[in-house]
Amino acid sequence: MAYEARPDGKSDGRTASPSSDDKPRPLWRQRDFAVFWAAQTLSVLGDSFALIALPLLVFETTGSLARMGLLTAVGGAASVVAAVFAGVVVDRVDRRRLLIGCDLVRMVLYGVIPLVWLAGPKVWLLYAVLPVCEAVGMLFAVGYVTVVRGLVGTGQLTEANGRLNATAAAAGVLGPVGAGVVAAWTGAATAVGVDAASFGVSALCTWFVRFRSRPAEAPERTGLWRDLRTGVAFLRGHPVLRWLTVLLFVFSFLTLGLNDLVIYHLKHDLGHDDGTVGTVMAVGALGTITGALLVARVRRRFGFGTVWTGSVALCGLAFAGIGWAHDVPAVAALCALFLACGGMAGTCSMSLRQEVTPEPLLGRVTSAFWTLHYSAAPIGAAVLTWAADHQGTAPVGLTAGATCVLVACAALFTPIRRT
Repeated sequence: MAYEARPDGKSDGRTASPSSDDKPRPLWRQRDFAVFWAAQTLSVLGDSFALIALPLLVFETTGSLARMGLLTAVGGAASVVAAVFAGVVVDRVDRRRLLIGCDLVRMVLYGVIPLVWLAGPKVWLLYAVLPVCEAVGMLFAVGYVTVVRGLVGTGQLTEANGRLNATAAAAGVLGPVGAGVVAAWTGAATAVGVDAASFGVSALCTWFVRFRSRPAEAPERTGLWRDLRTGVAFLRGHPVLRWLTVLLFVFSFLTLGLNDLVIYHLKHDLGHDDGTVGTVMAVGALGTITGALLVARVRRRFGFGTVWTGSVALCGLAFAGIGWAHDVPAVAALCALFLACGGMAGTCSMSLRQEVTPEPLLGRVTSAFWTLHYSAAPIGAAVLTWAADHQGTAPVGLTAGATCVLVACAALFTPIRRT
């Protein structure tokens, strides 16, 4: 899921902020942003297939929610390990080539799954492929965050992030429905093949994007350990980013397993099919679209602190109710609320981090931020799904949702509230 949910040979996506005397053109009239925008929309369209298809492959083969959660945990753990080094890599290499390479690697690896599945289910393959794809995806995600500022400049960051998230969510409306239909007609493995193809298209589009050149002052080449500490030190020294990291550590621990919980609740507790799962996820994506389109306007009106805190609180309330919902429309509405608010909180935090971080540090700070706040999330996903498998989705969802509300309450006593 995309909670914070892609230059030529000599350019790597770095840029100084545009002059305040220059009035920026509307985003839709900026050619490179438009191509980048299209590439990411296509990529997310395919990714949303895998978001449904991979858990379905595990569930159809094993019938176990715990095995679904284990796959999520393994993939998440690979992301955490990759995040430790991703910022160092992104700040040192050509970002355009990095993004293209990440897309091509994922195209090949995901493409292997439907080919192998022709000879019969091989669940072990998912546990081998997904960690590598998630690690490469983390490299891509850190690079993605850094190049957005190289496309539009600081003044349009929240709007650009909101539009990227909105159209990605629009693709997410079609993706889960398509994944559910494809899985019902031809099997979930075919849906993973669609995901593989989308990465190829994304790589081709990114090839035609030109990012602004890196400033003349390239970052000093230092040791790996010092590079890693640089990002952490910046987060620790910034009061808002420091508290965001701490609170998102808890929030991510509680919520990474949400998709598995929803799929299990719909199929096991309520007895619905793959098509219903895709439809519910699509309705949820409509919530993401709404939140992404509103976030820039809402942040200007109410400020970062109010929007972030309120969004996290509403996420908790929605999560608490999902396991108790006994009909599909209620589950879909609560998923939409959770994703709308989660998207608003994620866009706000990503935009703030892009705005306050010096350009030469942006990759390392992004990497450190994600590593620290996401480090326990894979364990959380495994614990959440194991508990739901043994105790039921309703009490586990209620406990996790109530704790998310407490996270929002805790933010009221930190510098986040005054931002």
